[in-house]
Amino acid sequence: MDDETFLLLLLSDSNLPTGSFVASSGFESYIKHGFGGDQNNRTIMFMRDSISAYARSALAFVSDTHRIVQDVRRDFERGSEQKSDFDKYLQKIKEVDDLYDAMTLNDVTKRASKSQGVALLTLYSKGLTPPLAFTGVKNRKETEIKVNSYMASLVAQYKSLVRAESAPGHLPNCWGILTGALGLTSERSQYLHIFLHARSLLSASVRLNEIGPYNAQQTLLHISRSVIEAEVVRCKDLRTGIPSSTGTESDQPDGVDDKSRGPANTWPLGEILAARHDLQHSRIFNS
Repeated sequence: MDDETFLLLLLSDSNLPTGSFVASSGFESYIKHGFGGDQNNRTIMFMRDSISAYARSALAFVSDTHRIVQDVRRDFERGSEQKSDFDKYLQKIKEVDDLYDAMTLNDVTKRASKSQGVALLTLYSKGLTPPLAFTGVKNRKETEIKVNSYMASLVAQYKSLVRAESAPGHLPNCWGILTGALGLTSERSQYLHIFLHARSLLSASVRLNEIGPYNAQQTLLHISRSVIEAEVVRCKDLRTGIPSSTGTESDQPDGVDDKSRGPANTWPLGEILAARHDLQHSRIFNS
């Protein structure tokens, strides 16, 4: 099994301590306000709309942050890294993070996104960096050990900025940091991020007794897959518009109109629902 396949298995594990278990992305409010009609269909209806809205608003940030972190890795492997470059990369990550913060309009969504974001940074530093004993494992190149150490330093410094409230630390951006530091490709990073969003929605539906656990797995396999694939293909080339960390690459691919397909095209009803889903009596947050 190659390294990337093993990483995908690891990151899709529902036991990862990321805090996503408590988030319903507005689905609870959607039900309480009587949207969606028939109980058998409203989970699927909400999931489709939510995946579409989230992919369009988040994948540009996942992609740009992932690319910045990959630039850090590339410069280190080439031996061209400098302290000024390191600070420049951190600043670029913060710029992308700040833009997502400005685009996230309600406090509930911001709080949930920041909570899960910093959890991802903590997961990397405490759970995914090699232990000290790793340096003695056979067949591990010295260069690989140095790269892992350097990426861990980048993540730790950005986490310090988040803890000091100098950077927001939103979920899509921290996911880009995590997967970029681990060496996952951008396409796999995007797909897995939307897959986990869909799985989180179905998990919330199960906890709210909307669907059963078998139905959730059936939906994830036979319905969610096509929705996820379609949205990732549609949104994979979206960019935030913030210049690249190198200053030489085009941030918006040819043929992509950011006015009609940019990350600001969100789902207004989803924004309202997400703002209200844990205001008073959330069964999920209080369980």
